Amino acid sequence: MIRLFNVYYPTRTLVLLLCEALLVGGSFLLATAYLVGPDAYIALMYENGLLKILSITVLTLLLSYYFDLYEPQRISGRWEIYFRLLLVLSVLCFLLGAIVFVYPGIYIGPHVFTLGIALVAIVLVSWRSAYEWIIGLSALCERVYVLGNGERAHTVIETLRTRRDAGMEVVAGASEGDLSGDLEHFEADLRSFCKPKPPIDRVIVAMENRRGSMPVRELLDLRLRGVVIEDASFLMERLLGRLPLDGLNPSALIFTHGFNVKASQQIVRRIVSILVSFTGLMICLPFIPFIMLAVRLSSPGPIFFKQTRVGLRGREFSVIKFRTMAQDAEANGAKWATKDDPRITRLGKFMRKTRLDEIPQLWNVLRGEMGFVGPRPERPEFVKWLDTEIPFYELRHIIRPGITGWAQVRYRYGASLEETKRKLEYDLYYVKHLSIGLDLLIMFETVKTIILRRGAQ
Repeated sequence: MIRLFNVYYPTRTLVLLLCEALLVGGSFLLATAYLVGPDAYIALMYENGLLKILSITVLTLLLSYYFDLYEPQRISGRWEIYFRLLLVLSVLCFLLGAIVFVYPGIYIGPHVFTLGIALVAIVLVSWRSAYEWIIGLSALCERVYVLGNGERAHTVIETLRTRRDAGMEVVAGASEGDLSGDLEHFEADLRSFCKPKPPIDRVIVAMENRRGSMPVRELLDLRLRGVVIEDASFLMERLLGRLPLDGLNPSALIFTHGFNVKASQQIVRRIVSILVSFTGLMICLPFIPFIMLAVRLSSPGPIFFKQTRVGLRGREFSVIKFRTMAQDAEANGAKWATKDDPRITRLGKFMRKTRLDEIPQLWNVLRGEMGFVGPRPERPEFVKWLDTEIPFYELRHIIRPGITGWAQVRYRYGASLEETKRKLEYDLYYVKHLSIGLDLLIMFETVKTIILRRGAQ
């Protein structure tokens, strides 16, 4: 896997994206050369043709990204890949037509865009078919043995079997689902692999209890023969973008890389948050009166909603939002919002999906109570309870909470203890890998989350 912006991406996914960039750009170059003829060099070099083709290529890749074509875990079958490709091409045709109508200067030559899109349709469908065949070849998969016989081992195996982009194939006893063996069983398996050329490439240690039961000698022999030995938690962290709480202990946090919250870094993040929030507030300013009017007309009650939340180092502050619930929503006490919560107004459902209710929180950011990116602030009533129920929950308070965050773009809204635990795993990953690059990536993915109206806050 390759690390970009402190996030790990499967090598196969990056190869897929790079190849599609070359295919899209090459299709429009070929269309230009064929239709423009001898003047193609002039059109490309002196009339900004290369820049125009580069822009079209970037636009195509962005559309593919927004239609989840680089996230295979969101695609249910091969037919859906081709369906989404057709959607990408349809939207691309519409956007190019609109751009040419508004800005005719982007035109390269007669029928170049038409032929280019036709070529893109052929090569992308053909390439995706070839890619699906290639990644299914066992020769190109890393052979993995999962060492363990508990729930953690089952989770690792199921994850690897559903994530073909990881390029790992579970082999040996684990591939048969036989995870009930004892230590002697595993030692025998590992000894059988200790050959000049082992039949496996990687061992993933997913044992529930390692003290006094780790087959150290066998693992060391394999390590010296070139087999990669990896902890299951580290693999899941890289593959899923979250820090699994199962098996996590204080020593793992103390001795691991990350969780390095530097003062200089926080100053830069604070400056970026102020600039982004101020810009966002200026952009939203013309629409705020209409939102206020809509809230007022949608249901009786105040326009703004204030609520106490827990922020940096446990300090409490009042978060400001546009009201999305009925006025007496918490007459019976505080409780989490749920999917299809009857307390949410019809307008409120739309505002939560599009994040319009979050606009006033830009003021919280400017006041220094929040950052633009960070873990979502929770209510003090819930924090006291969650601190006792979920280990390491207090770690999310070592940085400012944010309007958007890693958990918000990678996971759905948490409305139960188990879902909150899962969201904390994403928050811990964010705190561990904190960086400006990761913040910018989250801002970029937030736009996709808003446009596709995923989740709610």
